[in-house]
Amino acid sequence: MKIAYLIAGAGGMYCGSCMRDNRLAGKLIERGHDVAVLPLYTPLRTDEPDNSNHPIYFGGVNVYLQQKSALFRHTPRFLDRLLDAPALLRSLGKMATKTRPESLGDLTVSVLRGEHGAQRKEVTRLIEGLRRIEPALIHLPNLMFAGVAEELKRELGVPIVCTLAGEDIFLDALEEPFRAESLDLIRVGAVHIDAFVAPTAYYGDHAAQHFGLDAARVHFVPMGIHVGDFDEAPGVSDSPFVIGYLARICPEKGLARLCDSFTKMRKDGRDCRLRVAGFLGEADRDYFSTVTDDIRSSGLEEFVDLVGEVSHDAKIDFLRSIHVLSVPTTYPEAKGLFVLEAMAAGVPVVQPNHGSFPELIESTGGGVLFDPDQPDGLARALASLMDDSKRRNELGLAGKEAVQEKFTDDVMADSTLSLYHRVLAEYDETKGSART
Repeated sequence: MKIAYLIAGAGGMYCGSCMRDNRLAGKLIERGHDVAVLPLYTPLRTDEPDNSNHPIYFGGVNVYLQQKSALFRHTPRFLDRLLDAPALLRSLGKMATKTRPESLGDLTVSVLRGEHGAQRKEVTRLIEGLRRIEPALIHLPNLMFAGVAEELKRELGVPIVCTLAGEDIFLDALEEPFRAESLDLIRVGAVHIDAFVAPTAYYGDHAAQHFGLDAARVHFVPMGIHVGDFDEAPGVSDSPFVIGYLARICPEKGLARLCDSFTKMRKDGRDCRLRVAGFLGEADRDYFSTVTDDIRSSGLEEFVDLVGEVSHDAKIDFLRSIHVLSVPTTYPEAKGLFVLEAMAAGVPVVQPNHGSFPELIESTGGGVLFDPDQPDGLARALASLMDDSKRRNELGLAGKEAVQEKFTDDVMADSTLSLYHRVLAEYDETKGSART
């Protein structure tokens, strides 16, 4: 079967959803399946080889201009192609990181209106591209594209699968009435989607309730990584104790809280260091400056390593240099790919007791949870692992073994293919019943 797999670019930054989708598509291609990978908005940026093999659809510049001016809803295709140039989208994608979700309400609603929105031309072009591919099944990247599902199904006559990718955080940040209208449009569009893929059981349940989805059509497909890349971490000396942070640098990921806990540990006389790695967008530079200013004012600058954004190999080296990883998000995380990467490297994690983290830690035994409502909860959890190297090593080993068994890209591909075959069989059966 031929699969059209759509992946939404993240404007020049590494993105957990992009990396998961790109890894899955790559594994399916590696196995000999015919997968057309179509990037949306911007070129993909992952820390592994890019598996996209088609032009960019819903190019970010065109989508934005069509929203702002009716003139760009009727421009000739040659001009649209210029505005969809990957180099242009990459450069402007970095500038887009200055934009906050709350300012994108009208654009979000318009895209969710599909063929009835300002981006009608983009919907038409996507259908034309898919028609040339002739897929047996279309896989959408997130619920933001629920608005195009009805027309895709009407024009192409194939089943549609959609990943649930943590959209609630973005959508709930929209101002009213755009938030309510977006949720209504998702509920309407979701009727035309045959199956939803949840990266964690937690988010599958949450999304079904939050977006009014049919729970029977929500399927858990575990996230998977290429575990062969994550060799056993070489033994890091017990002193100093090194705490790592590996995620996008923004308020929601909780770096400030981690720095506060690190500061408390140092003031308690603990010999520890903090290593911080991750993408920093323009919109979050003031936040990061506040965090680093607090570190300097505490006199702890020499004990903090600001690594910045890391490549795939540098990420693995980073994980080999730490004793524990903590990304204490302030919101219930839908995925948490960084948790699996740390565990694959034999590094235990310390995470807040909400979102996907209880599920991931329970299923692996590779870390500990802390109560996010307790001011010193994170510092105490980190200190307990600092004081108990035996337990730390046991957690690291348990996590590594569990990831190798349950969260590989092969497991993810097997689960996805099983779902595809089931969806296709049910769709064919439905069509047959309709004909009779």
